[in-house]
Amino acid sequence: MSSTAKDWRAEPAPAWELPKIGNHPIPGHRYTSREFFAREFEHMWTKVWLLLGRESEMPNPGDWQMEEVGPESILMVRQEDGNIRAFYNVCQHRGNRLVFEPQGHVRRFICQYHGWAFMPDGSLNFAQDAEDFPDGNPCDNVRLKEIPCETFLGFVWVNMDPDAVPLKEYLGPVWDDLSMYPIQDWKRYQALTVNVPCNWKVIQDNFNESYHLKKVHPEASMMIEEGYKETQFDMCAEGHSRMIMHAGYPARSLEGKKMTPVLEAMMREWDLDPDEYRGREREVRPALQKKKRELGPQRGYHYFENLRDEQLTDFYHYTIFPNFAVSVTADGFHFLRQRPHPTDPERCVFDNWYYAADPPEDTRPVGTPAGPVERGTEVEHEVIEYLEKSVGFAIDQDLSITTGQQLGFRSRGFEGVYLAGQEARIRRYHEVIDEYLDGVRPHGRLNVRPRPVSPIR
Repeated sequence: MSSTAKDWRAEPAPAWELPKIGNHPIPGHRYTSREFFAREFEHMWTKVWLLLGRESEMPNPGDWQMEEVGPESILMVRQEDGNIRAFYNVCQHRGNRLVFEPQGHVRRFICQYHGWAFMPDGSLNFAQDAEDFPDGNPCDNVRLKEIPCETFLGFVWVNMDPDAVPLKEYLGPVWDDLSMYPIQDWKRYQALTVNVPCNWKVIQDNFNESYHLKKVHPEASMMIEEGYKETQFDMCAEGHSRMIMHAGYPARSLEGKKMTPVLEAMMREWDLDPDEYRGREREVRPALQKKKRELGPQRGYHYFENLRDEQLTDFYHYTIFPNFAVSVTADGFHFLRQRPHPTDPERCVFDNWYYAADPPEDTRPVGTPAGPVERGTEVEHEVIEYLEKSVGFAIDQDLSITTGQQLGFRSRGFEGVYLAGQEARIRRYHEVIDEYLDGVRPHGRLNVRPRPVSPIR
C-alpha cells in the first residue's frame, strides 16, 4: 500500500442495504399457539439454513454428530473423501431412530429394531431376509434421506429444503463479514445447553435489540458507547441483522470519572497503563486499536491484519435468521443458538457456547462469558435445566426476563408489542418469519436497496 493510499481498515464498516420495514403486528399468540408453532416448523424451519455441528469434532471418516431441531433429528457424517453429508436420523424400514447419542464413530449405522445397516454415505448395506421383500432387495432400493449440507467457519450447516439456495447466497453480507476471522481454527471454551421454559423467539428477540442493555446489563453499558444513536444497526434482505457497538473506553457518562476494572485489565493486557489515560479516557479505544495492531502478530494473532481498526475493540453482534445470534470480538466468538422444543411452543433449547482464538504465543487465560479458563483445553458439552446452575453472568441476566415475558404473552391483556426505533430489527425479524409462512420465501429477495461494495482485501 502506498503512503498516500487510504487504508480501508481505518474506515468504519459500510452499512448494509436497508429493507423496507412495515408496522408488523406481533401478538402474544405467536409465542404460545400450537397451531402457529406447527405452521412455523412446516413452512419456515424446513426452508432455512441451520448451523448445527462442528467440523473439528468429526475429524475421521465415519465420525458423526447428531443434532435435534424441534421434532427432527439430523445426522452429520464425515465421508471417506473428507466431505460431510447430512441425513435425517431415521431408518427407512419402520421409522426407528438410528442413533440417540450426540456423537460417535461407526463403520455402519445399524438399526436396533431389525438390524438394517446403513453405510456412512447413506446406502443400505444389509437387510435381514432381503429375499422376502415383494418390492425387491431393500439394499437396491432404499437409502437414508439426505439433505443439503455445507460447511462454513468450521461449522456444519444444513437445510431441509431440497431446493435450498447456496449457503453463501443465504447469508448475504454475513458471509463476507465473518470470513474475516479464522473461526474454523478457534477452540471451544464454554458449551452449555439449557432447557428454558419460553418460546425460542423470546430469546432471539432479546438478541435483536440493545434497548434492554442499561436495565438488564448495567455493567456492560459502562464499557460501551452510550446511546442507540451511537450504535450502528444494519439489516439485510436475507433476513439477518448486525449491530456494531463501540467499545474500548468508558461510556460518556463516566468520562473523567473512572474506568471499569475490566477495561483497565484489558489495557494492561495490551501494555497500556490506565494511569496514563486518567482524564483522557476517550483516547483509550484508538490506543487499544493501535497496540493490538502492533502487538497482535507477535502474539500469534496474524489475522488482525484482515480486520478493521474498530473490529479490534468493538462488539460486532449478528442475528442470523432464524435462530442464531453471535457476538464477535477480535479473538472471541460467542455462540448463542435457540432451537424449538419438539412439541411445546412454550419451551426451547438454548445453547450458550464460546469459541476463542488459541495462538501458541499467547499464554494468558481465555476470558469467557462465564469467567476465565485455562487456555488450550476445550470443555465438555453440558446439558442442564433452567436455573440449575449459572450459564455466565450476562446470559443469566438475559434469561432472567424470559419466563416472565412468556407468562405475559399468555395474557389476554397483552395487545401486541409497542416498539422503539432501536427495536426495529425485532419487527423486521417477524416480518421475515411471516414471509416464510406465507410462501413468499425462499423464492426471492424482497424490498432491497443495493448493497455497498466491500473493499478489496
